[in-house]
Amino acid sequence: MVGETIGSKLVSLGHEVMMGSRSNGNEKAVKWTKTAGSHASEGSFNDAARFGELIFNCTKGEHAIEALKMAGVLNLKGKIVVDVSNPLDFSKGMPPTLSICNDNSLAEEIQAAFPESQVVKTLNTLAAPIMVNPNSVNGGNHHIFLSGNDGQSKAAVKEILLSFGWKNDHIIDLGNISTARGTEQLLPLWVRLMGVFNTPMFQVQIVR
Repeated sequence: MVGETIGSKLVSLGHEVMMGSRSNGNEKAVKWTKTAGSHASEGSFNDAARFGELIFNCTKGEHAIEALKMAGVLNLKGKIVVDVSNPLDFSKGMPPTLSICNDNSLAEEIQAAFPESQVVKTLNTLAAPIMVNPNSVNGGNHHIFLSGNDGQSKAAVKEILLSFGWKNDHIIDLGNISTARGTEQLLPLWVRLMGVFNTPMFQVQIVR
């Protein structure tokens, strides 16, 4: 759902987007290409990584590194990997726990596994519809976070967020990739808030 939402938004903004799956011809990916428009295509993870100038990782956290390895280290070399995933563990049911936390994060694990890529963590603390349409909640008066080791890569991702409708002063650069520990650890709170509100349509606003 996250991949389709982001992919469709990027297509609507004029980008060429390839949706990656375990194998080309994936039924859901093919269906998406038929609705998203002429700039949408699909293929394997490997195909998509070779195709893309910038990669969005929208897989489940437990499969993220496996999927990126299927995409290919060489295909990801020198490219920005926008990590939208979270290390959620549903093995004990709801609510999920975090499989990685405290002194590490999934984003750091991805960066360590792909040292020649630039991992930027963002958009992992909110529901997919708000990711690409921040004005759908409280007129856009809420905040989103960036984590990553490379300033130029974060600046490039910030430009995409701005094109999605995020306000410049509502995009908070937390610092290097280790700061993703903080945003990933927001997920247990997010899940519980969703249970209280009975909707995922909310987001964090920082007031000072």
